[in-house]
Amino acid sequence: MKLTKLRTIASIVSVAAVTGVVALAIPANGAGTADNRFITVTGVGTISVAPDAVRFNATVSTIGSTNAAALSAASKSAAAVRTALRTAGIATKDVRSANISVYPEYNWTQEAGTKITGYRASQSFDVLVRTASKAGTIIEAVVTAGGDSVQLGGVIPTTLNPSAATEDARAAAVSNAKSKASSYAKLLGTSIGKVLSLEEQSSPVYSSPFPMAKAAEADSAVQIDLGEQDVTVTITVRWALN
Repeated sequence: MKLTKLRTIASIVSVAAVTGVVALAIPANGAGTADNRFITVTGVGTISVAPDAVRFNATVSTIGSTNAAALSAASKSAAAVRTALRTAGIATKDVRSANISVYPEYNWTQEAGTKITGYRASQSFDVLVRTASKAGTIIEAVVTAGGDSVQLGGVIPTTLNPSAATEDARAAAVSNAKSKASSYAKLLGTSIGKVLSLEEQSSPVYSSPFPMAKAAEADSAVQIDLGEQDVTVTITVRWALN
């Protein structure tokens, strides 16, 4: 009886791309099935959107002769800021306390060494302005209400509802992955078949510039540069090869 020896040669090709990784597995004898003839591709989709809201941080900071005096003065300034925000139409849910602190301030001299000169109290707020075009006016109102005790920082344009942009980014990621998979399959003399798996590698990533509030000229309104926000989705898709 004549025995026939069968030998299967497995070939694995890995290709690194700028926007992702492609992995290909094909039995050399061409006798594979959809389970062992596949191509795996990473696709990236990014959509740019114009922010429609603005977040900013406002801090009131005062000095007093005692902890209690400093905290009382800061609380009065903070109350004035809250009133200004309510008058400007900012809802209570859109104002969040970020920090409250009281601590001594020191001065050091060679003659007297370290000496307490007073106590500083601070209260910080994170504020969401749901209409970006009103942000400059609201910031001015906060500064007017709090006076010289107010400090501003962390002005961040944001998108309130990025779900539509996320769907577009997912579609772009699928298109990117399919284009790469089809290109590699064509180069290898085959074509892609049905999708075997799809995995979104992480939650959508939202990135944006960090412009600061600024006054363009004297006697003009505070200007907020919104820029654009990028919404990025990364997926990994496995296609069967025909």
